[in-house]
Amino acid sequence: MLIQLAIKGLLVALLALATVWASRDANKYRKLAWVTLFLTFDLIMFGAFTRLTDSGLGCPDWPGCYGHANPLQAHAQISAAEAAMPQGPVTVAKAWIEMIHRYLAMGVGVLIIALMTVAWRNRARARRMAVAVPAASSPWLPSFLFVFVCLQGAFGAWTVTLKLQPVIVTIHLLLGMGLLALLTWLAARQSPPAAVAAAGRNLRIPAALALLVLFCQIALGGWVSTNYAALACTDLPTCHGAWLPEMDFDNGFTLWRDLGKTAAGDFLPFPALTAIHWTHRVFALAVTAAVGWVACRAMKVAGLRKTGIWLLAALALQVLVGVSTIYLNWPLALAVAHNGGAALLVLLLTMLNCKIGFAVASCTTGRTTASLSAA
Repeated sequence: MLIQLAIKGLLVALLALATVWASRDANKYRKLAWVTLFLTFDLIMFGAFTRLTDSGLGCPDWPGCYGHANPLQAHAQISAAEAAMPQGPVTVAKAWIEMIHRYLAMGVGVLIIALMTVAWRNRARARRMAVAVPAASSPWLPSFLFVFVCLQGAFGAWTVTLKLQPVIVTIHLLLGMGLLALLTWLAARQSPPAAVAAAGRNLRIPAALALLVLFCQIALGGWVSTNYAALACTDLPTCHGAWLPEMDFDNGFTLWRDLGKTAAGDFLPFPALTAIHWTHRVFALAVTAAVGWVACRAMKVAGLRKTGIWLLAALALQVLVGVSTIYLNWPLALAVAHNGGAALLVLLLTMLNCKIGFAVASCTTGRTTASLSAA
């Protein structure tokens, strides 16, 4: 079974590698980084679809499905489980959704191994030729990505084996977004940095803080989704007709507990779900203010203007989708789009931080060179 699963992951990666090979881009490594980033973004979107269709336990074991490499081979077991519990977590459709998500994840893992291998090979070649290795070509970040994706895979396994325990699923989501941010940074480093006006360096701390705040909101959003609290408040801007509805923060934000249960094992009370939803909604105001302010500042800086415009547009779209999900009672397409919008904001904010980081590094290098020359 493991060999069959590995072959499926390799096939997914080969499709991406074929795209890289057929590309006219002379820098194949840069192309590979961007293709891996694109597939990771797709993986996050499909992961959201898997979670929102309750397909996380479509195959209740890991890494295969009832000990098989695909749901077709496990059809008898899946059909028996579906017949015993028609509204349960195991159905033929959910099994396929879950396994396709795993195949995509394995494909991303293979591509990251390829990035790491090529980076170390290029480093060895540069040393043989006594040529300095550019910072953008350093193999350490791809190597860290390999360790990171292994950790993400472990949490993917625990998501299944611990039966969708909310804290594990939320960490799995955060690691996925973290992987996207790291791949964005790696891909952005492969192109020559654009010139950024001096004012852009003043955005270094605000942009980093905006990214941190965004990750906090993603954690809250994951907590809403994993606890099925999306419909805990169905009106807007109030919740149950009140600005401060009845809420149970203690049970709502107890991290280590089973799905739908309190730490004591009782059913999670509805006020706890309200507290989860309300907190995510209120913190969205802080995120909108922080990210919006950084985007507006970036739009006024040469070299950051285009990224700032895209960031502000993505933020406005994300707010619109978030509000629409409440008014339209959380339709699946909009819920998946809301997750995709969060991923897009992570990507754009990471790009912005990368460009600002390049500007600061260039400034520091220039000052060091000038000091050495003066000496």
